[in-house]
Amino acid sequence: MVERRPLATAISHIVLVLGVIIIAFPLYITFVASTHTAQEIVQVPMPLLPGPHLIENYTQAINGTSGSAASTAPVGRMMTVSLVTALVIAIGKIAISLLSAFAIVYFRFPGRMFFFWAIFVTLMLPVEVRIGPTYQVVSDLGMLNSYAGLTVPLIASATATFLFRQFFLTVPDELVEAARVDGAGPMRFFWDVLLPLSSTSVAALFVIQFIYGWNQYLWPLLVTTDESMYPVVMGIKRMISGGDAANDWNIVMATAILAMIPPALVVLFMQRWFVKGLVDSEK
Repeated sequence: MVERRPLATAISHIVLVLGVIIIAFPLYITFVASTHTAQEIVQVPMPLLPGPHLIENYTQAINGTSGSAASTAPVGRMMTVSLVTALVIAIGKIAISLLSAFAIVYFRFPGRMFFFWAIFVTLMLPVEVRIGPTYQVVSDLGMLNSYAGLTVPLIASATATFLFRQFFLTVPDELVEAARVDGAGPMRFFWDVLLPLSSTSVAALFVIQFIYGWNQYLWPLLVTTDESMYPVVMGIKRMISGGDAANDWNIVMATAILAMIPPALVVLFMQRWFVKGLVDSEK
């Protein structure tokens, strides 16, 4: 029997509403700032209602036509770079992790566990430890200011490999024997059996890795010097000039709003698979 406690229900709803307000208010202020002129934003008090310059500001941001002293790279181009980078990183991480976990679990070869633990140990190495040698390799290969330089060093994932390995270990051996009896080879078994069983885990990891790739800042900061290869997160920082130079805060805020849209859409449309992949009891 479920007890109904009006007071507890009211308190829980109040807490939820307060939490939503605390999280949503900065986003609302960002949106409001993106609809005013730069002069209106810096005045005291700042306007709390949307202004009439929404289309103008967003057009300037997308086309990079503002008169700021800082970077004026088109946000449309930066978002394209971020989208390609995020998709390549997410799909690459999942593909490599699936195949490496499949090899570790279903193939018997010398040093199998050594290679698994070698992959697993990389979880304990922060990015900063290996970023210098990685940059040197990328530079020697001539991959600076390129999509390859932005994505290839980031597509290996020890975390995803470990998660897929743990899931593959739960797959009944009877499925392997049945596939072998039916004449299915290793890749046929992987494609027709393991991959469909892993669909919810793949979806959950895709959301996580897409956001990871979209929010990259440190690595693109090192490997890109050309504005045409700036991802949008890095572009926002470059749009803010230092010293006494005036900033077009309305364009910066419009860029911030645009940068939030793709990750939000990915989470929104894949929310059901994302939650299922994380909490499914069979995993």
